Amino acid sequence: MNARVFAVLLILGIGWFGAAASAQQLKREITQISDNLYRFQNNFHYSVFMVTPDGVLVTDPINRQAAGWLKAEIAKRFDQPIKYLVYSHDHVDHIAGGKVFADTAVVIAHENAKRTIIGEKRPTAMPDVVFSDELTIELGGKKVELTYVGPSHSDNMIVMRFPDEQALFAVDFIPVKALAFRDMSDAYIPGWIDALKKVEGMDFDMLLPGHGPIGTKADVSAFRGYMEDLHDAVLTAARDGQSLEEMKASISLDKYKGWFRYEEWLPLNIEGMYRRVSLQRRGN
Repeated sequence: MNARVFAVLLILGIGWFGAAASAQQLKREITQISDNLYRFQNNFHYSVFMVTPDGVLVTDPINRQAAGWLKAEIAKRFDQPIKYLVYSHDHVDHIAGGKVFADTAVVIAHENAKRTIIGEKRPTAMPDVVFSDELTIELGGKKVELTYVGPSHSDNMIVMRFPDEQALFAVDFIPVKALAFRDMSDAYIPGWIDALKKVEGMDFDMLLPGHGPIGTKADVSAFRGYMEDLHDAVLTAARDGQSLEEMKASISLDKYKGWFRYEEWLPLNIEGMYRRVSLQRRGN
């Protein structure tokens, strides 16, 4: 990995952990990742966008206010129309406000996401184009590769690979040196681990998550290790007849003690894993 990548990781990593101390302050900013790729921060949510001579591709709008701010900034800084909007998955905290871009953009998502957006009445623009496995977008001489990773943090999660930049945008299911969010609602555990393995097989250097600091492919492997360790610990405790409260007291996973939100979220991660393990095994 080159020195520029390490510099970006350091700067944005410091920004995330520093921002955690001031959650009440609205923070919006744009950071350049490469010649064409940018990262947009709206408090604790991030998306990315790519600027080309033929227009701009944006990803998760986050919410209506954030999308409005970003649209105005793109117009002011680059004077290019927004041609594509891509949703990472259906969860409302990432894709609300898509209508802000829909006047000029083709909206793209996984086919399962469209079903959920309709069924759950998400406050966003309806996808114009859906796909099942893979889709490549070409714009202004640049490519973005969209890949469905299978049921994981949702049943419609995709990742977006920017091959020229050796960067991958992956939201929610690959935190960097942090535990999974709370009790892992809307999760498919075996599929989640398989999705992480699928991402490990992709060609990229820089991991751009939807929350927190930028990482590398090594962070994908590290988080897969955490999920496997958590699953094995909860399954073993369940087979030993432990209750949920006993598991919370006995499972520590000290290897990950230095990760973000370890003390706060480990009991919730155990609870979420216990709920899913209980559904997937026959009790003694």
